[in-house]
Amino acid sequence: MAERVEIVEVGPRDGLQNEARPIPTARKVALVDALSSVGFRRIEAASFVSPARVPQMADSAGVMAAIRRAPGVRYMALVPNLKGQEAARAARADQIAVVTAATDGFARANLNASVADSLARIEPILREAGRDGIPVRGYVSVVTDCPYDGPVPPSRVARVAAALRDLGCAEVSLGETLGRATPEQVEAMLRAVLDELPPDRLAGHFHDTAGRAVENVEVALGLGLRVFDASVAGLGGCPFAPGAAGNVATEALARRLSALGFDTGLDPVALAQAADLARAMREG
Repeated sequence: MAERVEIVEVGPRDGLQNEARPIPTARKVALVDALSSVGFRRIEAASFVSPARVPQMADSAGVMAAIRRAPGVRYMALVPNLKGQEAARAARADQIAVVTAATDGFARANLNASVADSLARIEPILREAGRDGIPVRGYVSVVTDCPYDGPVPPSRVARVAAALRDLGCAEVSLGETLGRATPEQVEAMLRAVLDELPPDRLAGHFHDTAGRAVENVEVALGLGLRVFDASVAGLGGCPFAPGAAGNVATEALARRLSALGFDTGLDPVALAQAADLARAMREG
């Protein structure tokens, strides 16, 4: 039997958040519903952040209320603070995600806080989520290069990942936000992080600006990671990382993993249909 690799679909949140043109709630709901039939175990469907900072996510409560929840699928939401945590709870998010960065420069641009301050904000979220019995995923942005602070030492990424572990994150997703890292950079970063967390507590989150996201996934596979984020039709980018492309396209990653002999559990026909919807949203 082929070994399973989980692809976490992040297109409805991380993919759409950077779209400048407002997308109607009904179209977002249609995309999540289409993705729900593909075979994902987790779909990141919403983000309860300030509408002033990320206007595209202002209707997240409406999206979460309207989607058809498929059995066996967990619907995730990103939250920046306790207010967001309360909104995610009210929206019946099955899992929440919190975010920090490996550098102060990016943390200040993205979160209006230093790394240390962002971790302090995260602590009460984890405490409340623990009381609610909701698992929490932690994101670390700019794990190899930062648009503000330059190259990122692997040891710094390891310290931040360990801090998220110590706060109670069940999983830490390592974000190569600029999408320009070489496999050598990714390997050095992962080896440092693996000194702090085992591979089954980690996920890879690779953007594809330089077209090397799949190569970097293969490096992570070789080091034992079996969870990767991807965005249907390659939607996305980061509002706070100018020029960064979206996450690796889900359909491209699924094809490559299948070619390598892994089982993703995804239906390629249903995935292609969802990708058509995503491309139509991008094109208007």
